Amino acid sequence: MKYIVTGGAGFIGSHIAEYLCRRDDEVIIFDDLFSGRPENIRDLLEEKNVTFVEGSVTDPDLLKKTFSGAYGIFHEAAIASVPRSIKNPLATNEANITGTLNVLIAARECGVKKVVFASSSSVYGDTPTLPKKEEMKPNPISPYAVSKLAGEYYCRVFSSVYNIPTVCLRYFNVFGPRQDPNSEYAAVIPRFILRILNNQPPVIYGDGNQTRDFTYVADVVQANILGMDRNVEGVFNIAYGSRISLNELAATLMELADVNLTPVFEPPRTGDVRHSLADICSARSLLGYTPKYTVTSGLQETLQWYQHQ
Repeated sequence: MKYIVTGGAGFIGSHIAEYLCRRDDEVIIFDDLFSGRPENIRDLLEEKNVTFVEGSVTDPDLLKKTFSGAYGIFHEAAIASVPRSIKNPLATNEANITGTLNVLIAARECGVKKVVFASSSSVYGDTPTLPKKEEMKPNPISPYAVSKLAGEYYCRVFSSVYNIPTVCLRYFNVFGPRQDPNSEYAAVIPRFILRILNNQPPVIYGDGNQTRDFTYVADVVQANILGMDRNVEGVFNIAYGSRISLNELAATLMELADVNLTPVFEPPRTGDVRHSLADICSARSLLGYTPKYTVTSGLQETLQWYQHQ
């Protein structure tokens, strides 16, 4: 099969592309390298079944040219940052909403059989009800969250109006190898790891008692493949299904790294939710999704990768 991975040079996209390559599918990695990195896919591009196209999802003509003959699209391309979206909501809107619409239109015109869309747990916002279930009313509290919810709605409309099957995966706090720790918008785990490996205390925004449902990237890849391969549509939470506080996270990482540092606490950041926990019953029953990594086992794999870099 021929598959497109938009954002395929990024953190999650490169892992999806790698899986498809190893499965011996034809893979086209589509990325404008805004946040994707060439080193994420350097080894993949040595394979005969992988092609790289440098371009943006804001370019409809290039999307149509690239999508020709493709069976499915894994749409990972996005400006994936709550703080960045607050700083520049227009850029997030253009990449995440207009870009997703462009992808869906190109998919329809090229006869693509299915689109799997990377959504986000941020669409739930800061509603106190836990765990988060797909049927809950969304309550986005950042431009990024709004953009992901709009993408879901576009997917649903294209499924019903244009008969293009779509699956939307609401990722919960994905982490793993290749996640960039150096950006000011980096996720919490790579930031913690970078500081700990440099014998610097992790920086926690808020009191550290906020909780997250962290998901190892290999489980996210599994969910994407199931979403594409199974005869199913709709919206699914993708997570481990358990939560840990940032204080516990920092302590676990320091224990794994065999260091003892006192975290530094900074004021909470605008747009961050207090608690997050997924109900993954729907993904289990309809997708056949079963997370294979605990937070600790995922952290061990991730820490080892960063130590070797």
